[in-house]
Amino acid sequence: MEKTAVLAITKNGIKMGLKLGDAFPGWKILAPAKLSDSSVRITWYDEPTPAKIAQIFKEYDAVVCLFSLGAVIRLIAPYLVDKKTDPAVIVIDDRAGFVISALSGHIGGANELARDIAKKLGAVPVITTAADVNKTMAVDLVGRDLGWVIDDDSMVTRVSAHMVNEEPIGLLQDAGKRDWCPKLPKNVTVFEGLAELDKSGSRACLVITDRMVAPAIESVIYRPPSLVVGVGLHTDTTKDTILKGIKTVLEKSKLSPKSVAILASIKKPQDVQGLADAAKELGVPAEYVNRDDLAEITTPNPSDTVRTFEGTASVSEAAAVKISGGKLVVEKQKFPPDLTIAVARIPG
Repeated sequence: MEKTAVLAITKNGIKMGLKLGDAFPGWKILAPAKLSDSSVRITWYDEPTPAKIAQIFKEYDAVVCLFSLGAVIRLIAPYLVDKKTDPAVIVIDDRAGFVISALSGHIGGANELARDIAKKLGAVPVITTAADVNKTMAVDLVGRDLGWVIDDDSMVTRVSAHMVNEEPIGLLQDAGKRDWCPKLPKNVTVFEGLAELDKSGSRACLVITDRMVAPAIESVIYRPPSLVVGVGLHTDTTKDTILKGIKTVLEKSKLSPKSVAILASIKKPQDVQGLADAAKELGVPAEYVNRDDLAEITTPNPSDTVRTFEGTASVSEAAAVKISGGKLVVEKQKFPPDLTIAVARIPG
């Protein structure tokens, strides 16, 4: 975990905290000042522990509590929000026999952290999330390590229940990495198209796509970072013009903005500020291609005018293809006087 706090409220807990500090350098060990033994490795606090836990919840990605589960529950209860924002919470008993994943097991990473700590301490990890206990797919973690995002998480709990109960689940994928799951659970069936999936009798489905789709059955839709938006522009083209053009093209083509991975364009003597600002607002990098490399790309809509000004017959289409390593899914769209947009898909 990037930021982990270890909270000890007993003398024995402090000893255990120091042991954890040896095993996990960089973790911050906190304990009440009334137990202070002048150790410089511990951050001693004066405020009541309930007040301190409120601060810890805001500042840390994970909290390791070295006292009873019941006491931990009472302490953290007022500060719980949801599994997307709550930190991972680990509870370790006073003799370090068990390491319990108590909160944010999947998304927060508490399950994995509990296993790591247990291995270091020679303890038993206690994991209670249904997907782990039943050794099936964790719906809320699919593709997370690949940068996939869930389009709408309102159905995650319902679809997870179908998965854990081993009911028929359909899977449809037309974008993103294909090797994300070496072996699917036996109740998951792969379908080639949405019509086939909708008629399959599946209780729910997982859909991995950059397209705007609406399955007829309960579904969780994952957005892989699979689209490269090629941008042809002038040096003074504004951020707002670029963003408006991208939005228009994606909506018209029924592609998800959550799957945009990169903005691509021609390498100019100076980066176009509007493109840099647009990429920043979208939360994606802007990548640039030399004109000679663009000129080698065969595109469906070359332009003599573009060749005259840029030294290559295509910018938006060629840049999208070059950076993606794939094929165009949207040919060049013009937004006079100074913008063209094209979209290519990164191969899976």
